[in-house]
Amino acid sequence: MPTQSAEWMATARLLRRTGFGTTGRVVDAAVAQPDYLAGALNADPSADPGAMATPLPDFPIPAPPGKNATAAARKKYNSGLRDQMQTLAQWWLERMVSVQQPVHEKLTLLWHNHFATSARKVRAAGLMAAQNQKLRAGALGDFRSLAYTMLTDPAMLRWLDGQQNTEKAANENLSREFMELFALGHGNGYTETDVREGARALTGWVIRDGESSLVRKRHDAGDKTVLGVTGALDAAGFCDAVLSRPESREYVAQRLWQQLAVDDPPSGPALARLVSAYGPERDLKALTIAILTDPEFVSQPGSLVNTPAEWTVGLVRTLNVPMAPNAALIDQTLKMLGQQPFYPPDVGGWPRGQAWLSTASAGVRLHAATALANKGDVSSVADAATSDRIDAAGYLLGIGSWSDQSAAALRPLANRPPELVAAAANTPENLTS
Repeated sequence: MPTQSAEWMATARLLRRTGFGTTGRVVDAAVAQPDYLAGALNADPSADPGAMATPLPDFPIPAPPGKNATAAARKKYNSGLRDQMQTLAQWWLERMVSVQQPVHEKLTLLWHNHFATSARKVRAAGLMAAQNQKLRAGALGDFRSLAYTMLTDPAMLRWLDGQQNTEKAANENLSREFMELFALGHGNGYTETDVREGARALTGWVIRDGESSLVRKRHDAGDKTVLGVTGALDAAGFCDAVLSRPESREYVAQRLWQQLAVDDPPSGPALARLVSAYGPERDLKALTIAILTDPEFVSQPGSLVNTPAEWTVGLVRTLNVPMAPNAALIDQTLKMLGQQPFYPPDVGGWPRGQAWLSTASAGVRLHAATALANKGDVSSVADAATSDRIDAAGYLLGIGSWSDQSAAALRPLANRPPELVAAAANTPENLTS
């Protein structure tokens, strides 16, 4: 396969990291567009035609069965909760597939992984949907606003037992995870005393009619000391005390780098550049741009293993697979590969890197890619001369060159376009970005 230019290859990688797969045509268009990245990030996600075509459904809060409800009534209630969550998950996947500019959905997914909240415990599609909208709205704002929004978010409160945290019975879950996973990093300067004092600051929040609010009589109004800051701290004061630590700036920058750019942490100089861009305003748009334009990102070949959601949604988008009739296939693929949106395995989120490349997952991916290639549009490959079909498959998938090993593996499939595309989708060139 003739290798594309360095600029083309770099643009293809940028598109993969800021979206879900790509195609040669999309890469060509981005190469020809001055300052593509700024335009993508500045686009209004709600004005995207694909987003407008996939409006968020309503999720009325079902009345819970009473204490004396029959088994049948409880079963019906639980079934209704599951049906709503299935509708929500299908909506988000359809939006990921449908949007013309996928960067906002990609960032929403990355921040969903950072502030990992699972519907397995929350069990309320309305709460999960509201959190999803908040993540999308805050993904390019300031981290303080996003962090405080998540700290008091109803789904997060239910997930980490925040509504059980009262002056008389403090619950430390949310305080601990906020410091350990969301804002500082494990062992990064906080103590068990800080966790306990932070829990006191977070007392009093309740969830009513799908909204969170502070009930003063449940809140501990006394003085607390968190990370050296003393006062009658509440949730906002706790949030500010944690984010004021210099370790927080480095932690947030590194976490986003490892999700967006490269599996390994950035070097010291690169981290310093990212922290500088993030700045005292905790500017997530500036940080995102700094990551995607940093010399360490730009100069490295694609090495970050695509997550199941990135890979599956990318293939559906590339092949123009119709969503509605294939929703079950897509959902089952993500379930078997281990990454269902709204269902992270724990508060730490999904794993990164090589964890996704197990022997078992290889069979699932090949089966899924074959099914999607047969249901999607591979005409650009089928219409090419047999001798050009490997190149055509690469262009379809936005791959600028094949390794000798991949080309040799694909060559015997040139007469069977769907199988060729399915195999190409499972090459290292398409599994990493």
